[in-house]
Amino acid sequence: MANEAATLALGAEIASTLHPGLVIFLSGDLGAGKTTLARGILRGLGYQAKVKSPTYNLIELYKISRLYFYHFDFYRFNDPIEWEEAGFREYFNADSICLVEWPEKAGKLLPPADLRFVFHVAEAGRDVEIEADTEAGRLCLKQWQALRNRNRGSQNP
Repeated sequence: MANEAATLALGAEIASTLHPGLVIFLSGDLGAGKTTLARGILRGLGYQAKVKSPTYNLIELYKISRLYFYHFDFYRFNDPIEWEEAGFREYFNADSICLVEWPEKAGKLLPPADLRFVFHVAEAGRDVEIEADTEAGRLCLKQWQALRNRNRGSQNP
């Protein structure tokens, strides 16, 4: 990702493939673009109000039509058991999308990710690795790739 606008655009593109029940992990260094991607996803889902980083609250809830979108940030966790003690398990259900920054801080207690975004700071911006760990995640990536191919085709008549 060359800049913040590119990260927001990626999030908006990916948003069109998402559906309730998904778990998305965002990993990478501080300032690598995790919250920016979350903001892009929310914009792509039609959310227009302010999108805050959940670093201090641990969770931000966004209601979009009938969809519950939970944005977690576990950076401040010191022990994975804090996730369990916070009562977050109930948020991971078939009616919501859960996006988790710093999932490694919750250890093996989190449900498995459908999609995983790993950010690396590079000389020319950010590199992002996108992985699908489930069939639902692979379907999202397949739909996203088809969307990108259609968009490229419409730009090159």
